[in-house]
Amino acid sequence: MSFLQIENLILSIHGIPILKDVSLSAAKGEIIGVIGESGSGKSMTAFSVMDLLPAGTKLNGRIALDGEDLVAKTEAQMCGIRGNDIGMIFQEPMTALNPVKTIGDQVAETVLIHGNADRREATAIARDTLNRVGLPAEQFPLSRFPHELSGGQRQRVVIAMAIALRPKLLIADEPTTALDVTTQAQILDLLKKLVAEDGMCLMLITHDLGVVAEVADHIVIMKDGEVVESGETHALFRNMQHPYTKALFEASSHVPDKGEERGSKMPLLEVRNAIRDYTLPRKTVFGKPQTFRAVNEVSFVLHDGENLGLVGESGCGKSTLTRAILGLEALQGGEIRIHDVPVEAGTHMPRELRRKMQVVFQDPYGSFNPRHKVARLVAEPFHLLETEPHGAARRKAVEEALIEVGMQPSDADKYIHEFSGGQRQRIAIARALIIKPDLIILDEAVSALDVSIRAQILDLLADLSSRLNLSYLFISHDLSVVRSVTDRVMVMKSGEIVESGETEAVFTDPQHEYTKTLIAAAPSLQDALEKENI
Repeated sequence: MSFLQIENLILSIHGIPILKDVSLSAAKGEIIGVIGESGSGKSMTAFSVMDLLPAGTKLNGRIALDGEDLVAKTEAQMCGIRGNDIGMIFQEPMTALNPVKTIGDQVAETVLIHGNADRREATAIARDTLNRVGLPAEQFPLSRFPHELSGGQRQRVVIAMAIALRPKLLIADEPTTALDVTTQAQILDLLKKLVAEDGMCLMLITHDLGVVAEVADHIVIMKDGEVVESGETHALFRNMQHPYTKALFEASSHVPDKGEERGSKMPLLEVRNAIRDYTLPRKTVFGKPQTFRAVNEVSFVLHDGENLGLVGESGCGKSTLTRAILGLEALQGGEIRIHDVPVEAGTHMPRELRRKMQVVFQDPYGSFNPRHKVARLVAEPFHLLETEPHGAARRKAVEEALIEVGMQPSDADKYIHEFSGGQRQRIAIARALIIKPDLIILDEAVSALDVSIRAQILDLLADLSSRLNLSYLFISHDLSVVRSVTDRVMVMKSGEIVESGETEAVFTDPQHEYTKTLIAAAPSLQDALEKENI
């Protein structure tokens, strides 16, 4: 018998149809994966179950939880159900947590709000729940604040908040998208364990087919607010019927054409014995301050026209090293050179040297000023040129950069909020290209994108690299992406490069135990299907 039953769900916001006759069901102890691209209606389906819908929403259909119709409930009744019978894990834990409250208080809050215990009992439940999710008391006291934890640890706190009262239904909305592969594997194992121990129903919303293939019992594929295909996980992948499902499957394993070997073997970026230390707070007033070494004696060379990958868990030093390469942080030892010119942090870096490097960030929307039109946003790097173009020449350069990344010249007159995630990332790449740099640093540039959009961006990057002889430093926790786009790869752990070499050689025959652990932890759609002999 189905525990969660959604029947003929129709939802519109201010008259605009969002969900169109959505139906799905799941039993107790079952994990149902909801798959689809951004805008497919995945999250709105979950928010409908939680009754967390925006103003102007009109909802028709039936949502039954253990036989009770949630659509007919009042807001007061839903306040008693949320957190108690239904828990939700959001994608970004830092925004889901209160930065000025301790983790103990935030987990206990759910218990106190529902009146299930007094303060003392709620604190005890919080402690037990944090232990369950892998945050033991000796390492993670209740007095810790969210900023003192890593991304994976914060996600565990969010999970603890969601399961504190052992809900019957747990909704996880992209719970591992921003996590590195080992942390992602730990979180997925934890969710499977909680489902098995508590017999709860888990609705897992994601765009990662590899994740779903490994953990879900049942899959629902959504497109444009409709369910286009559903069924038992491995049966569905064994006999895909809908073209959209087939397209998602192909895009998830897409490998861009790297083209012929390009570029020279002239060094472009040289990092020699780089050291970056941070001073830690004093433990006592008169005590000697301690230091933390984030980057320890790192050395490597990136050649003209070469694509180099950098992988490792959160906190391994990837971002610190990137900031040092960009001249945003000073080294305490070693040196960094671009075309044999030293990189110095701060205002000491010559404009010509800074022009040779550009960066594309993970979240293009967050790295753009929403008040400016695309023409101004893309033209931002022009200040690095000796002579800035103006008037018609400036406009022509912007339009050419947009065309280069597959956008239209008319897009220059729009605002960034008018574009999808994939289009925003194309605009971010156009901004990086407009002054024709030699090196582009891609910092998790495709990790938040849907599989089909990701495939398009990877094809674009491969094409640009081939035609323009660009060099990439590709930083990512998605090993399948790194494997498909880079020529060489470096593996970083605790501030050190523990293994490096030709990409395919490292992935095929890893030598370091840490590299083996990363590769083993990465979710793979093909591996999951092969286990089931599909």
